[in-house]
Amino acid sequence: MIKRFHVKEPVISVDSLEQKSKPMIELGKETIESLKASEQMYWRIFEDSIDGMLLWNNELRIVDANCMAEKMYKLPKEQMIGQKVYELINFPQEIEEKVFDHLKQVLQKGKHSSSIVIEIKDGKKRHYEYSSKLEIVQGLNFTVIKDVTAKARIEEQLRKSETLNVIGELAAGIAHEIRNPMTALKGFIQLLEGSIKEEHSMYYQVITSELQRVDSIINEFLLLAKPQAIKFQEKDVIQIMKETIDLLNAQAVLHNVQFSTIFDDHLPPIFCEPNQLKKVFVNLIKNAIEVMPNGGTITVKISGNKNNQIHISIKDEGIGIPKEKLKRLGEPFYTTKERGTGLGLMVSYRIIEEHKGNIQIESQEGKGSTFHIYLPIHLHYDMPKTTSI
Repeated sequence: MIKRFHVKEPVISVDSLEQKSKPMIELGKETIESLKASEQMYWRIFEDSIDGMLLWNNELRIVDANCMAEKMYKLPKEQMIGQKVYELINFPQEIEEKVFDHLKQVLQKGKHSSSIVIEIKDGKKRHYEYSSKLEIVQGLNFTVIKDVTAKARIEEQLRKSETLNVIGELAAGIAHEIRNPMTALKGFIQLLEGSIKEEHSMYYQVITSELQRVDSIINEFLLLAKPQAIKFQEKDVIQIMKETIDLLNAQAVLHNVQFSTIFDDHLPPIFCEPNQLKKVFVNLIKNAIEVMPNGGTITVKISGNKNNQIHISIKDEGIGIPKEKLKRLGEPFYTTKERGTGLGLMVSYRIIEEHKGNIQIESQEGKGSTFHIYLPIHLHYDMPKTTSI
């Protein structure tokens, strides 16, 4: 007798399985799409960040860099990948050591931040903050480079401004306290002039010249202490320079110094305070004469440039200024001269800043220095006719 077996119907049919698996497949697709979108988002954040970003491996070699890092280092990504982080550009030895020390600290501590000043290919110094983290994913480390040059400059300006405020307060008191006895000394010295014996005449001359020097320092102090209302007017900067050279020509002849002048024709007048500009020119040319004790030539050029500015350059043939001292020029009481006070150059910087211009210095030791002054031609369009220094 043959037994009949009844096959039970499957609990889940193929159709129902397909029905139930569809949402799961759809969910998987959504997850994949979501992951792709998330990856794309983070990649765009990396590439489009306003800060430089580097990915580097445990051999300190760069694996990837974003667009801002390319701009900061002035190198395309292709040249950066594979290089060691501290060998991206031709760092001076001391900077390379700072970058290497930063990476060393990251490897030891897991994360670290440093401030580094780097000289880029164009010769300009940039201030950077390096912040790095170890192992953001396995085998990859992350560095964010923030350009804080503007912040560093503002902090430097604030520091100088605070120094100027303190000096201004001191100057007012010092000038007042010194000027009164100075007036008495000068008066009595003049009364004694007729009774000075010939063998003592040299002493008299030294006393009077030194009193004049003290008086000139007091006047510079007063310039810092007491803001003066000045009126701007349209003037020919070449004429102002010619008058300055005529004024200092006798002093130049005594030091065996000649002037060479190159002035562009048909330059427009500039909006300025002529007496203040003359003070700047006098300071710079006197400095140029003093740094050439054996004589030489001072070359003065005035021309226009593409930035709608007048460019004035005063070049000497002195001993030059060491690189480390250049950045400190213009600071109160900082001077490269044996008998200088540093006030003359500081006042000059201040006057040019009030004219919305700037002073730049280039120098080569053994060959001399050049002071470049840039002044806007159309200052009167964006500045009132009265200001103070």
